Amino acid sequence: MRLTLAALAAALAAGSASASPRVVSLDQCADQYVLALADPASVAAVSPRADDRDSWLRSRGAAAHRARPTLEAILAARPEIVVRYWGGDERLLQALQHRGVRVVRVEDAVDFEGVRANIDRVSAALNRRGRGRDLVADMDRRLDRSREAWAGESALYLTPSGWTAGGGTLIDAMLAAAGMSNAWAGPAFAPVSVERLILQPPRRFVLGFFDSLRTDRRGAGRHPSVARRTMRGAVVSLPGAMLGCPAWFAADGAWRIARASPAR
Repeated sequence: MRLTLAALAAALAAGSASASPRVVSLDQCADQYVLALADPASVAAVSPRADDRDSWLRSRGAAAHRARPTLEAILAARPEIVVRYWGGDERLLQALQHRGVRVVRVEDAVDFEGVRANIDRVSAALNRRGRGRDLVADMDRRLDRSREAWAGESALYLTPSGWTAGGGTLIDAMLAAAGMSNAWAGPAFAPVSVERLILQPPRRFVLGFFDSLRTDRRGAGRHPSVARRTMRGAVVSLPGAMLGCPAWFAADGAWRIARASPAR
């Protein structure tokens, strides 16, 4: 059966619209979006840190070609799109755009609506809206299962360096998603002194980045007296791979917090 010229043109246009463009990610956070959403054959390169321990999809990153975020290395990969969160300075981005490469940015989301917007943006650019919808649906299922688990009980988020996170952060959104209230009423990110942690310790802690034993070995969060208190009051210790990027796996963090509730 012969196709008319109009039908043939329509078929070619549909095939072009569904094609996954060649893509390069410039940093570890952008790697997660590209590795999750793009077809593997269309991933021209990921960042050198895509297979590091604190990369959420490090097994996929290990199988992909890696390239440094330099103009020469990126152009050698012949991408149509580059995805970035923090990687590459403005001069590099402008040089790429000048050469016809589209730059898609992962924004610094402070809540799950921001994460949804990031997924929508990147999946649309990669012509993989269906995968994006699946990722959002999976994230929302975890959030639904986490809701009200802690019935408003308070907890302090703490890193090895002794920093915490208040309102207007994705950490705060994760605590709220699990039904917890944030014990830190101060600015978004701030240090907590050893003295305060010893003299006024919260009952509950949610720890982050403690899976790397080399991180901030002399930080306030690793002080022996603080460590004794966090060991007693730790709800959960979230890995760095879950916390270093404003992405869908923050919902996995909320679910881990929720599952630790005595009510569960």
